[in-house]
Amino acid sequence: MKNLLYFILIVLIVNQASFSQTENKSKKLLIRCDDMGMSHSVNLAFKELMESGLKFSASVMFLCAWYQEAVDILKANPQITVGIHLTLNAEWKNYRWGPISGKDKVPSLVDKDGYFFPSRAAFFANNPKSEEIEIELRAQIERAINSGIKISYMDYHMGTAVDKPEHRAIVEKLAKEYGLGISRYFGEADLESIYSIDIEKKKDYLFELLEKIEEDKINLLVCHIGKDQPELQAMIDMNSFGLPDMSKHREAELNALISAKQHNIFEKNIIKLINYNDLINEIGVGNMKSPIETGY
Repeated sequence: MKNLLYFILIVLIVNQASFSQTENKSKKLLIRCDDMGMSHSVNLAFKELMESGLKFSASVMFLCAWYQEAVDILKANPQITVGIHLTLNAEWKNYRWGPISGKDKVPSLVDKDGYFFPSRAAFFANNPKSEEIEIELRAQIERAINSGIKISYMDYHMGTAVDKPEHRAIVEKLAKEYGLGISRYFGEADLESIYSIDIEKKKDYLFELLEKIEEDKINLLVCHIGKDQPELQAMIDMNSFGLPDMSKHREAELNALISAKQHNIFEKNIIKLINYNDLINEIGVGNMKSPIETGY
């Protein structure tokens, strides 16, 4: 009997040591999916990804027409960490949006029709006023907070809100005021985006990318998902760098993420999926540091 107990004790010790080593070697990955609320087709993709069980953070465009549907989906999925995708650009032909605060309050941020400009260059060529940028970003934050869902962090569509030091200072000020985290302010290291990878190669590229991610880093993968439906097919990026067949790219990205989940690719590569709530709990918003050296 003593020999049996001794054997069981040894097995438990070995298993615990093995588990601890696995935990220590785990690679942290934070998946952030942008543009929720942009359209119905995008919202459907987010819903499908949530239903797959994948752990990720969702960044919502609270000034777009479909944000209320996004809020309803998120209320039904409280396991998802939610952020505000601060937006000062509207890049899609025939599908434009403008400021929540109204064009009369922020005239330097919009074109003659009251819409945001499609690019950073066009936005700054209009000499936007810092005080108007703060008015609009605050309006987006207020709408998000008043939507009834928990908001944990902010990030920035196309990088416009943090393009200039004085505007980055506004974002940091608002984050402190509202007690929100800021994406990339927790030491995250960006992985290469799969958005522009050939449609038929996205899944294999993602799998290879996951095999190569490093330990001792908070790896950040920013994704753009959608469903290849007529609504999304009709959107054409007015920027020269915009991808043709954008809807097909977004659906392929969605399918790649779901496939990685279904094939246990994260577990096979000892990847620990985290979200912004995890980072905020571990590091704290008071310990955020500006990633200004990255320019983004």
